[in-house]
Amino acid sequence: MKDVYILAIETSCDETSMAIVKNGREVKALTILTQMDTHATYGGVVPEIASRMHAENITIVLDETLKKSQLKIDDIDAIAVTYAPGLLGSLLVGVECAKVLAYVYNKPLIAVNHTIGHIYANNIENQIVYPSLALIVSGGHTDLVILKSEREIQLLGSTIDDSIGEVFDKVARLLKMKYPGGPNIEKKALLGKSSYKLPKPMNNDSYNFSYSGLKSYITNLIHNEQQKNHQINVEDLSASFQEVAVDELTRKVRLALKNTNIKNMVLAGGVSANKYLRNEIAKVCEELKVNFHVPNILYCTDNAAMIGCAAYPLYKAQIFADFNLNAKSNESIIRN
Repeated sequence: MKDVYILAIETSCDETSMAIVKNGREVKALTILTQMDTHATYGGVVPEIASRMHAENITIVLDETLKKSQLKIDDIDAIAVTYAPGLLGSLLVGVECAKVLAYVYNKPLIAVNHTIGHIYANNIENQIVYPSLALIVSGGHTDLVILKSEREIQLLGSTIDDSIGEVFDKVARLLKMKYPGGPNIEKKALLGKSSYKLPKPMNNDSYNFSYSGLKSYITNLIHNEQQKNHQINVEDLSASFQEVAVDELTRKVRLALKNTNIKNMVLAGGVSANKYLRNEIAKVCEELKVNFHVPNILYCTDNAAMIGCAAYPLYKAQIFADFNLNAKSNESIIRN
């Protein structure tokens, strides 16, 4: 079968990224232009600034990606783009760019769900085996799903309030850490010990997650200690929070693996870069004799390579979007 080259575009948040992916697995070129330093000034992503910077950078990123790949647009078989979920203004920049490229060069247009893209990052250096259990953890999502086939996903559970990535960033801000908070929590936790007694979130046998209670508890704990002029041990509180937050994930993963008897597991999303989380999930999988895969750190955070991988099954099935495609800030993982 002829090799398929997909040019993928990802602009769902604050990374302007493009990639060219061959046959859904081989990354021929990847460019990621981050806005992290700009948004760090404000303690988090400012949507208006993010969309403006995407518009300024997207043609630069396109030129760089083509240069790296040594390919021309004429060599590309399809244009793929993240259309949901994410920051609406940011998504619109990528979607409009993809539509222009598809129209001008007469290429099929493929619409990809960002969250599903995170899952397919596991196909870059490994290969997803079906059925697999997948845990998607990011700033916007905490989802537990069964991957039944390339295009069939069963949702087991989701967060009922805050995502784990959102709470990592919130706790980091409370502890006066710079944006992005998650990696800084992880670094501080390595220097501390789990000495603060924190409540277990959503401590039941459902597959759903909840982090708002844990977030509120830590908010109140820090406020009360400050009112008493007591010093917070940042390293210890980071370690305590990370342990409890990750334990919520490992408990639900263990429950799902036992109940479904699935023997393959993948981790995905920006928070999957957390080494403590990786190690704890790996322990569960080793205990239950489950094959476990997680992407390279480069492909855990937002990037266009994962979008090119997720687009490949859609290309094979000839599932293309028309030029009425629009961005959506919210969309369920099971609707792609």
